[in-house]
Amino acid sequence: MDQRQPDEAQVDPGALVVPPSAEPSDEEAAELRAAVTEPDKVLRIATMVRELLDETRAAPPDERGRVMLRDAYEKAVAELSDVLSDDLKRELEQLAPPMGEEVPTESELRVAQALLVGWLEGLFHGIQAAMWAQQMAARAQFDELRRRSLPPGMQGPPGTGPRQPSQDESSGPYL
Repeated sequence: MDQRQPDEAQVDPGALVVPPSAEPSDEEAAELRAAVTEPDKVLRIATMVRELLDETRAAPPDERGRVMLRDAYEKAVAELSDVLSDDLKRELEQLAPPMGEEVPTESELRVAQALLVGWLEGLFHGIQAAMWAQQMAARAQFDELRRRSLPPGMQGPPGTGPRQPSQDESSGPYL
C-alpha cells in the first residue's frame, strides 16, 4: 500500500516550536505563518473528525455507514492537505494513507480516525507552543525597549517598572 522510500526525510515533530529564549527570525516567522494557512478550517475539520470518532464508538455503523465514514475521512484528509505546509502535508500523508476502495471494518475506521484526531491535537499543541514562544519573545523585546528608554537612575529590578522617588527626594511644595 505505502510506496514511500525508507530514506525519505522525516519531519521533526517540534518543528513548529520556537524556543522562548530566541526571537524568531523573519524567515522563521514566515514559516510559522505558512504552516497552517487556514486555522479555522483545520479546527472545523478536527471537530468533525472527533465527532465521527465519537459516533462510531457510540453506535457501530453498518456497511453503508462505514463507506460514508471512509469517504468523510478521506475528504477531511484531502481538505487538511490543502491548508498545510509541505512538511506537515507529508507528515499527514504518512500518518493517514488512503483507505482504499474496499469497505473498511469498524476497527479500521476507529484507528484511522483516532490517529487523525491525535495528530490534529498534536498540531494544535505545536501551534499553541509556537504562539506562546512568540509572545514571550515579543514581551522580552518590549521589556528591553522599555528598559532602554528609561532615564538613568529610574531603573529598578526587572519587572518592577520605573523607580518612584521617595518623599525625601521629591522637590517642591506638593505632597
